[in-house]
Amino acid sequence: MVNRSKRYTKAAEMVDRTKNYDAVEAIGLLKELPGAKFDESFEVVVRLGIDPRKTDQLVRGACSLPNGLGKTIKVVVFAEGDKADAAREAGADEVGSGDLADKIAGGWMDFDVVITSPDMMKHVGRLGKVLGPQGKMPSPKSGTVTPDVANAVKEFKAGKVEFRTDAGGNVHAAVGKRSFSTDDLNENLTTFLNHLGTMRPSAVKGNFFTKISLSTSMGPGLVINYGG
Repeated sequence: MVNRSKRYTKAAEMVDRTKNYDAVEAIGLLKELPGAKFDESFEVVVRLGIDPRKTDQLVRGACSLPNGLGKTIKVVVFAEGDKADAAREAGADEVGSGDLADKIAGGWMDFDVVITSPDMMKHVGRLGKVLGPQGKMPSPKSGTVTPDVANAVKEFKAGKVEFRTDAGGNVHAAVGKRSFSTDDLNENLTTFLNHLGTMRPSAVKGNFFTKISLSTSMGPGLVINYGG
């Protein structure tokens, strides 16, 4: 049995578990629920109608949110020469090559996103067992393996969010902060869902989105409708 706080229990009592909410209504209600003592993230979980055991049905990518994420994103970049200089100018928190790979292999993980120039995969490749389980391994599909590392740094710093299906066929993503306005949260959420909808694998039959749940970091989830 899961022990819930009084705050969570009170919030859960304000939610209709049998109802599918419109997005704006759901956001408004979540903002009214008793909150935690910090600026919680708004998080969406989408259950996809895929078979996660089949590699051709897995979904992975990144989406730029128009109103950002409301938090500082720490970005590290694997690059050398002019590309390394450009990454630093774009705001990368740390830039390196073999030295950076050694630092991460040694246990340093104080970053959110890893971006790499394709020629640096010789260093990044050996970090798969370290970065993979945390969802931080660079990938061309998410725009984190790119020759234009400077532009990638700018995008992720501005609020580009990575996502990938988990073992249950779900996609998780943050779409803003509780302190955001309802309109800004709805715009971020709609942008994310519309983008995710374009990534339907050709092998998937039936509904691509089977359930969408929206919640704050420490609050109950609300099932929402999506008209995309």
